[in-house]
Amino acid sequence: MTDRPKGFWAQATEDPDRTVLVTPTGEAWPAGRLHAAANRLVHALRQAGLRTGDAFATVLPNGVEFLTAHLAATQAGFYLVPVNHHLVAPEIAWIVSDSGAKALIAHERRSDAARAAADEAGLPADRRYAVGDIAGFRPYAALLDGMPDTPPAGRTLGWVMNYTSGTTGRPRGIRRPLPGRAPEDSHLGGFLGFFGIEPFGDNVHLVCSPLYHTAVLQFAAASLHIGHRLVLMDKWTPEEMLRLIETHRCTHTHMVPTQFQRLLALPRKVRDAYDVSSMRHAVHGAAPCPDHVKRAMIGWWGKCVEEYYAASEGGGAFVTAEEWLSRPGTVGRAWPISEIAVLDDDGKPLPAGRMGTVYLRMTTGGFAYHKDADKTRTSRVGDFFTVGDLGFLDEDGYLYLRDRKIDLIISGGVNIYPAEIESVLLRHPAVADAAVFGIPHDDWGEEVKAVVEPADGFTAGDALAAELLDHCARRLAGFKCPKSVDFTAVMPRDPNGKLYKRHLRQPYWDGRDRAV
Repeated sequence: MTDRPKGFWAQATEDPDRTVLVTPTGEAWPAGRLHAAANRLVHALRQAGLRTGDAFATVLPNGVEFLTAHLAATQAGFYLVPVNHHLVAPEIAWIVSDSGAKALIAHERRSDAARAAADEAGLPADRRYAVGDIAGFRPYAALLDGMPDTPPAGRTLGWVMNYTSGTTGRPRGIRRPLPGRAPEDSHLGGFLGFFGIEPFGDNVHLVCSPLYHTAVLQFAAASLHIGHRLVLMDKWTPEEMLRLIETHRCTHTHMVPTQFQRLLALPRKVRDAYDVSSMRHAVHGAAPCPDHVKRAMIGWWGKCVEEYYAASEGGGAFVTAEEWLSRPGTVGRAWPISEIAVLDDDGKPLPAGRMGTVYLRMTTGGFAYHKDADKTRTSRVGDFFTVGDLGFLDEDGYLYLRDRKIDLIISGGVNIYPAEIESVLLRHPAVADAAVFGIPHDDWGEEVKAVVEPADGFTAGDALAAELLDHCARRLAGFKCPKSVDFTAVMPRDPNGKLYKRHLRQPYWDGRDRAV
């Protein structure tokens, strides 16, 4: 069936008994029940004083409440502000305050951080709601209790307002103007067509990463709006993912390379014990994927392993497994509603094959960084914007990334790209994770430093450091090789695989002049 879907709300009205959601505990939710919960939340938030254009924040794990909040916001003209539930209280408070959130819905798992953040942000007591028990918060169940489950009046499309993690300073909200049209007038799941994912049918989308991440929520919500069932994971583990794929015959999911690495680290007998043949689209992004990791996943899961490049701000590229195998290293060509340009430092287009800064443009509309006109302005050249990635386009418009400008190492005037070195390190069996960055050097400006998380069964120390340096020396030009290796028990990554490299780099640059 390829008719254009009418969106979740219309589908739920037409077929309220269809199962649309399997929770992390295995509970099946029919469309009518989820629809009613979203309607009640709209009525409750309006009764609490929220109006079209207002924002509310959530600090929630993957679950029904998160999806209910999203469906409520996007049919009531609200901005949903999903907050990373791993943040500490001052970070949460900043986002709540900066976004102007009129309410906060938090889970009891983060009770201390949520309560302290609400206090610091000055949020009124009657605008704090808890899933579970948080002192000083009104129970979420009580918020919905007694509210009508009928569709609210004046339905208008709202947006998600994600906050970028940023490389320096405070995160900034990505705010798009509300379109002022009914939700049904927007093809909310249409972008999945860029990846060849069709509406309806037997499609089942596995949510295996936190929904507060921009792409994870977009993929999940889009799947829901085009008639797919969602299967939610709360805490990801590699074997549990394989079990869910087999049990629910999952057909597509959004992943990050770290998850590939953890899956591939499973013993062969564990991997072979599960049937993953139902998978049609294992779409990955958010971080660079080492060549050998991707080839191993394609060898195991087949041609369903596909890649995209995008930014929370909009725009992106996509590449199938077949295309990638013929052009290793590419992240693909621009989506139909996006454009990609590679510009020099003066904002001039560069010819094919020349390295420069990658710029994106969405043909469907723009955005602004909330309360940060300078960042909005400096990130743009005309209608194009950049998040600071470096790369080049080939003659056929395929994009190849190297690194972010902030991560580029300049040693003796030579540009060195850490991602290439990290990929080499990850080939060594003793390396579970790796990060490479520049540290101060009096003569050369910067020298190459590697930080490694040892794999199970390997011991950090001088002997392993020497072995890893030799491993690099046999595979990389001398100027690219790390000059030293340090070790860490756990690499600072968020649950989506994004590496907080600045946390590793900062101690080496304390008191020195470098943006981190």
